[in-house]
Amino acid sequence: MGRYDFDTPTMKSDMNTDQTTPATIDEYIARFPPDAQEILQQIRKTIRQAAPDAQEKIAYQMPTFYLDGNLVHFAAFKHHIGFYPTPSGTEKFQNEIARYKHAKGSIQFPLDQPIPYALITQIVKFRVKENLAKAEANKKKK
Repeated sequence: MGRYDFDTPTMKSDMNTDQTTPATIDEYIARFPPDAQEILQQIRKTIRQAAPDAQEKIAYQMPTFYLDGNLVHFAAFKHHIGFYPTPSGTEKFQNEIARYKHAKGSIQFPLDQPIPYALITQIVKFRVKENLAKAEANKKKK
């Protein structure tokens, strides 16, 4: 898998100069070249399989999965895929994400390396359990 050229006139931030926010994840993905679309669709499918009850939406101008709160976000950039599983998602998987550039709540998967779909699955499943537990705790408080 090689480097991708996302420098087209329809890309956002360092990848897309179109300032309109997409209404759907399909619209978001359609803004990218075919090889990037393929990766984005596979990430979407991976998240969907790990969180079948989550709703899809656009939040912060990114594809977002929502289940009793934001679950995860993802976005394409010129040289990487940004994956945003909240700070708890990065903290829980510190060992697994050590090889990737990461910060509190974000991970960068370089486009010149294979995307770790199995790791994405693990993180999403953790976030599902976490969100459902928080929702249940909040119900008990009321």
